[in-house]
Amino acid sequence: MAEHQKVHKSDAEWREQLTPEQYQVARGHGTERPFTGPNWDQKADGLYTCVCCDRPLFRSETKFDSGTGWPSFYQPVDPASVDEVTDRSHGMVRTEVRCHDCDAHLGHVFDDGPRPTGLRYCMNGYALNFQRD
Repeated sequence: MAEHQKVHKSDAEWREQLTPEQYQVARGHGTERPFTGPNWDQKADGLYTCVCCDRPLFRSETKFDSGTGWPSFYQPVDPASVDEVTDRSHGMVRTEVRCHDCDAHLGHVFDDGPRPTGLRYCMNGYALNFQRD
């Protein structure tokens, strides 16, 4: 996979580029309510990219219905496309998933997913763009 450059923008630039919902999730580390964000029930074939920098993140072939109300995947397109960070907010210890290129908050990863990885990348729909194949 081609080398990606880190994306650096000011807060004002992010606010201009993103909708208020996208900004709150991706830059503000927020979470949309379940069953309300874009693409949680998307079934078409395609590619999910970062809403902030367009980095390819997940393919539809790895998406599954987790029943949680958020888009869920069992693996990223490339392990180097996401970074995992310990998240101690809300009185829990979870593993936050961020875009490697721009540090956008995407969601969290859990170890209760399907085969072959056993992982569930529980992503926020507002952090992802979807491009049909």
